[in-house]
Amino acid sequence: MRRQHWPKRDPIKNYFPLPNEIYDLKLSHGAIAVYSYLLRREDRKTYQCLLSYREIGESVGMCVTTVRKYVAELEERSLIRTERTTVTNKDGRKQNGRLRYYILPIQMSINQYYERQMDMADLALEQQKVKQRMDALERKEGANYVDANS
Repeated sequence: MRRQHWPKRDPIKNYFPLPNEIYDLKLSHGAIAVYSYLLRREDRKTYQCLLSYREIGESVGMCVTTVRKYVAELEERSLIRTERTTVTNKDGRKQNGRLRYYILPIQMSINQYYERQMDMADLALEQQKVKQRMDALERKEGANYVDANS
């Protein structure tokens, strides 16, 4: 039996890092797929990539409108920023080009996520305090009503 010789794997080539924190942000599965593809295609020096919705969709198995929805989710979570580009044709007309994606530092998104969590907790606490005040006021008015009728 012949021995199979597999090529050595270079840890830098053919791999891309996906931050562990991405799973703590409660992203949808589609947004994680799109984000992963953008990280795969980014230029590691500029943290940018130039892709169309169609290219992303073909690579991750989604239609263009679905990709657009997940890109909007990633932008809202401050994981990426997009910029429109234009292309000049041979006859001098300008047309829309691909989107330029800027991959933002993951820490920005994590901070935003925790700030939103704190805001939601503050809102829930404030609502609880208002409810307690309303209940106390209703009890007081109910007691006054009973005293007035006695």
